[in-house]
Amino acid sequence: MVQTAVPCLKVKQWLKEWDNLDYDASQNRRKPRSEIFIFKMKAGLLRSLSGVFRRERSGVGSATGLQRGHDRERSAEIGKFLRFGYPWSEMSESKRSDQEFADLRKPGWLPNSIVINILPPTDERRGRSVSQRDQVVINDDGAKTELLLPAGCLEAGWTPEDLPPFEVIDGQHRLWAFSEVDIDLDFELPVVAFYGLDVSWQAYLFWSINVSPKRINPSHAFDLYPLLRTEDWLYKFEGHSIYRQARAQELVDLLFSHPASPWLDRINMLGERGLKQISQAAWVNSLMATFLATGKGRSAKGLFGANVLGIQGPLPWTRPQQAAFLMVIWDALRIEISRNTTEWALSIRPQTNQDTMDFWGSDPDPAFIGQHSLLNQDQGVRGYLSVVNDIFANEAENLSLKMWNLPPGIEGVSNEEITASIASLKQQLFVEKIFELAAILATFDWRTSEAPGLTRDQSLLKKAFRGTGGYSTIRKELHHFLASYEWWGQDISRHLLRELETQ
Repeated sequence: MVQTAVPCLKVKQWLKEWDNLDYDASQNRRKPRSEIFIFKMKAGLLRSLSGVFRRERSGVGSATGLQRGHDRERSAEIGKFLRFGYPWSEMSESKRSDQEFADLRKPGWLPNSIVINILPPTDERRGRSVSQRDQVVINDDGAKTELLLPAGCLEAGWTPEDLPPFEVIDGQHRLWAFSEVDIDLDFELPVVAFYGLDVSWQAYLFWSINVSPKRINPSHAFDLYPLLRTEDWLYKFEGHSIYRQARAQELVDLLFSHPASPWLDRINMLGERGLKQISQAAWVNSLMATFLATGKGRSAKGLFGANVLGIQGPLPWTRPQQAAFLMVIWDALRIEISRNTTEWALSIRPQTNQDTMDFWGSDPDPAFIGQHSLLNQDQGVRGYLSVVNDIFANEAENLSLKMWNLPPGIEGVSNEEITASIASLKQQLFVEKIFELAAILATFDWRTSEAPGLTRDQSLLKKAFRGTGGYSTIRKELHHFLASYEWWGQDISRHLLRELETQ
């Protein structure tokens, strides 16, 4: 039989200083070749030529092999993605059978290379090797490079006599997906091949591909949201919550870490018990329910995540703008509360600090973030975020929020870029509206039900803010409070109250 030749590219990947590294064949770390090979191959053929050196333990501290066991469910999921794309592949069977969702079906491209090692005849795996009949030979005459595959491997039902000539270093679940579902085996995959790569180097390569690199921040995907998202994604499928959760988590991390944030080091990022701080999960959920809400159904119209009046799509602010807005609205409330000498604030401050106004130095104002302040609890954070989002989402067009653009060069989320974004925000006309709203809300009684000096009726009202139902209760209560003031957002609160009462 004639051997099949597969054209490939020979790519030199070697630096001179690598010649002096520690190579030791006795430690499965012999010196690798200086080139790798790149080619394409039909999935069915690649699958039949490939095996996996699976990791096995023969005793305590003793383990051989590289890959974990094959997870058939994961391969099946990849197979569904191949056929249907995202988000259709993750939808329920009933939704996939509904023609209303047919336009969510997309191509399921697999552009990432399968990484393999071509086994030479001298290499063994647990006492086994590639038979002479099944060996893959690299033919390089200087003008072209090709792989010579085993004779007969293109025939249906061909299997290797012993070890397959290819062993998969990375991509086993993608490759095995073609065995789990009915997919065209002529589908071609890009392949990067090493030749005779020792096992220790394979483990290092697998680690460097899957563990070591800093993955692209999932929030990067959210930055593409206004471009990628259509009305189908917004109103038909909830899958985009992945992007909203990623952005919410990043914003919480910035609130926790930026020096200008009033929440610096005051969020329980790991959910540790005993810390009298709001957990990261509570913050993420609050942002998802407010600024990053979709406006779908009974959901609020999120300033960062829904169609806003006068704007086709969500407000097109970047990550630095969103982070800066959140920090400024919270700092505005902190400042206004620190100036507050109403009875509720005075009752939960230490008497020795009553003359301290505006800033409290290293000790936060107990009226803002103390143990008896609702603002240091989940319901208070959700309540404040809710009403600020409600007001500004409804007034986005009148306040020309979309006209705020950052100076050139501010794209990332370093401390310097966030600081520059805050400075830019404070130059906008609408920042006065933020402080006006904060000044009113600073006079709201933010005490918890356990705070000293409460009457029985006041304590019962505060207890109504507890639990899941407390979110909507405090939101309504805050809008009732705002509707009682004569200010630029009074009519908005009155309108929202009418809507909330009907829900």
